[in-house]
Amino acid sequence: MKLSHFKYTLPKELVPVYPLETKTGIPTPEDGKLMVVHRDTGKIEHKKIKDLLNYFDEGDLMVFNNTRIFPSLLTGEKTDKTKADGDSAQISVFMLRELDRETLLWDVLVDPARKIRIGNKLSFGENEELVADVIDNTTSRGRIIRFSFDGPYESFRQILDSIGRTPLPEYIIETRKEDEEEQDRVRYQTIFATEEGAVRAPATGLHFSREMFKRMEIKGVESEFVTLHCSLDSERSIDVEDLSKHKVDSEKIIISGNAAKHINEIKRRGKKVCAVGTSVMKAMESSVSVDGYVNAYNGWTNKFIFPPYDICVPNCLLSNFHSPSLQPFIMVCTFGGRDLVMKAYEEAIAKKYRFRTFGDAMLIL
Repeated sequence: MKLSHFKYTLPKELVPVYPLETKTGIPTPEDGKLMVVHRDTGKIEHKKIKDLLNYFDEGDLMVFNNTRIFPSLLTGEKTDKTKADGDSAQISVFMLRELDRETLLWDVLVDPARKIRIGNKLSFGENEELVADVIDNTTSRGRIIRFSFDGPYESFRQILDSIGRTPLPEYIIETRKEDEEEQDRVRYQTIFATEEGAVRAPATGLHFSREMFKRMEIKGVESEFVTLHCSLDSERSIDVEDLSKHKVDSEKIIISGNAAKHINEIKRRGKKVCAVGTSVMKAMESSVSVDGYVNAYNGWTNKFIFPPYDICVPNCLLSNFHSPSLQPFIMVCTFGGRDLVMKAYEEAIAKKYRFRTFGDAMLIL
């Protein structure tokens, strides 16, 4: 498959920067639109998120990604400013992942990259609550930094939490004011997020409220949780036409023995195993055995799912509407069939569905 097979035009006005809310500011995820796509017949239905459970029966399973984002955007200064820095030595640091807890070693992205070199010292917070040394380069914008902190690790993370900002996608964060940070920490976090480590939220999970989980319980629709710490890779442009030559960044996944057992039991019964989001599908397919069942796993994955890959574990997928030519959209096309998904996206655009992070959802059966 070629990258050009996954291009379409997404109108900018269909990409919201806020979730659906009432006039009092209360999120109303279940009021969002739900497109239902039937792979067996090609039928496309237009419903609401609150209608989702009408397509599930007792004993079916929804699998969620319980990763938790952390306030990983830091604004700081170079403490060793030079003439080349001009009047301002302010810098931005995006904390991607912790490399070593004991030495407080982190993999980060920096901006402006040209001003931040090995040996520079960086400080963060109004009173320089955190200080770090740049010790290595990884990419043009990538750096390895080591924090200097005299205190317990828990205190370090508390300070990081207090001075960091929510890592919203760039097209959203550029619209924000400082006084919206507290709201965004709620808006951009699923209600079931427990395992910290992501820098992007698994957006499909944002559609689920506590009321929805209660309705699932009453109907007998089961739930399970796996972890994939979402990186920035899903937003990274693919720069090769031949998809087999595209290299993806590694992401940490955790599937417990109990979770794998639960998923496999439902699969053996022939019931629905629904991946809630492409990150869940990626996690399960990264740990699949030769017989098509899930293995317990704690490690890293750099799996890129694209046609003609055969999906082994989930038999239905719930996903947001994604941008063209990026990994998540290609994964949805792999699951639903490119032609059918492209047709569904054409309808979604015509009927003014909302796309991307705070958008509507598609259920593929």
